[in-house]
Amino acid sequence: MLLGLAAAVVVLAGVSLAREVIGPLALAAVIVIICSPLRRPFDRLGWPSWVSTSLVVALSWAVLLVLAGMLAFATAEFTQLVIAYAPDLRATADSLFEFFTSLGLSEQITDGITSILTPSQIVGYATSLGSSILGILTALFFIFAYAIFMAADAGRFARAGRSFGPSAGARVRRFANFNSNVRRYYVVNAAFGLLVAVVDGLALWALGVPAPLVWAILSFVTNFVPNIGFVLGLIPPAILALVVGGPSLMIAVIVLYSVANVLLQVLIQPKFVSDAVSLSLTLSFVSVLFWTFIIGPLGAILAIPLTLLVRALVLERDPGMSWLRWLSGDNSATEASTPRPQ
Repeated sequence: MLLGLAAAVVVLAGVSLAREVIGPLALAAVIVIICSPLRRPFDRLGWPSWVSTSLVVALSWAVLLVLAGMLAFATAEFTQLVIAYAPDLRATADSLFEFFTSLGLSEQITDGITSILTPSQIVGYATSLGSSILGILTALFFIFAYAIFMAADAGRFARAGRSFGPSAGARVRRFANFNSNVRRYYVVNAAFGLLVAVVDGLALWALGVPAPLVWAILSFVTNFVPNIGFVLGLIPPAILALVVGGPSLMIAVIVLYSVANVLLQVLIQPKFVSDAVSLSLTLSFVSVLFWTFIIGPLGAILAIPLTLLVRALVLERDPGMSWLRWLSGDNSATEASTPRPQ
């Protein structure tokens, strides 16, 4: 066990050092897995393999371009908002400084809290986000190439069961189950993310918070971050509501997000996600922190697929690890380990 843990540390350190390559590679793999079912009806009709492969590649590229366009639009609009409301941000920061000082807080704590609302700090956040988006857009070239190669190989992998026969049945089923879990996870998250984005966007528009479309896009994207995505999507519109409408509008935004998002993302969605991928809520939360630490911000969105991949490679191949599979949330592990009556 100690040797295994030491080897895992070495492997993860290598993955972290190669995050600029592995992150886009994992993203491309996930998108191809999601789009792969598009080839099935054409394969059943006997169409040439290159036709179905081209369709999978085209759909994968379309998904990437839509996501990149949404993020680029939201980043540009956010930067414009910061520039437009710079005087109000400064006035709000000064008001908060006076308020916290009146409460007797130390000057260091007060400066730390109010510095968050300074225009230069927020522009710095926006610039940093913009640089990250630029890096993602630059990596799109490699992701597009990965998608072509993976889509071409996916057709060959689909014939693995026929090529190797019954001896490879267990391994083929294991990875087919992994692919199915990944697709179900993102379908569930996309459905709930779209619903949350519509609810949040309409509510912010009704409250008069500027740029509701930007915050709706943010809600949709952060919905793919398990457990803490709700908080990440709430902070920017809440701060803007404080600037343009004072504490009452900020409280209204927080209450509205809490009612709508907690109901959908915290109470309802985890049940569907848990049923879709068979991961415990604790492991889902820890995986976000872990994979973000290993491969950066992209790890938050890819946390669940990467965790499922590790489980498929390490735990599901060894029947003696069924108890660890059960701890991870896979209830089928108990069924597989229960001896059948003679």
